[in-house]
Amino acid sequence: MRLFVAIDPDEAMRQELVCYMNELRTCGMQGVYTKEENLHLTLAFIGDYGDPDEVLDAMEEAAGEEFALKLNGIGSFADIWWAGFEENEALDHLVMRLRHALAEHGIPYDRKAFKAHCTLVRKGHFPHNAYRFPVRELSGSMIVRSLSLYRSQAGKNGMVYTRLGEIDLFEP
Repeated sequence: MRLFVAIDPDEAMRQELVCYMNELRTCGMQGVYTKEENLHLTLAFIGDYGDPDEVLDAMEEAAGEEFALKLNGIGSFADIWWAGFEENEALDHLVMRLRHALAEHGIPYDRKAFKAHCTLVRKGHFPHNAYRFPVRELSGSMIVRSLSLYRSQAGKNGMVYTRLGEIDLFEP
């Protein structure tokens, strides 16, 4: 099964992201928009791995303190448009601990450099006559209180993410 570890946005941040995606639609951006229930910040993409309990054990070892996370800007990787986050030392340390714990458990993961983002639109583009980007900046912040382990499956109407478990971070 295809697995990944992620941070779920709280309800206020989720609504901010949905609102911004609606603004992109209004401005004419075409593409495949992320479903509201699929919005997340991936910390480690594991891919095909058959033992979710082992991944949850590694997540437990990596868990640390709760921390604040703040949206900051929008960007793209070619035709994938995303919401970014402010530089965050606590997040960077969490990702390092998580990846170290995964490696210690012999769990393979995508070793690409970590870039904190939440995918909003895939295959995103503006038709030549419709380009009118939203003027306002993304805003919103949340306290990260947990990590989630997800299974990713292709469904008839796009990707289906199923939460397999959650690890709580502790209060500072």
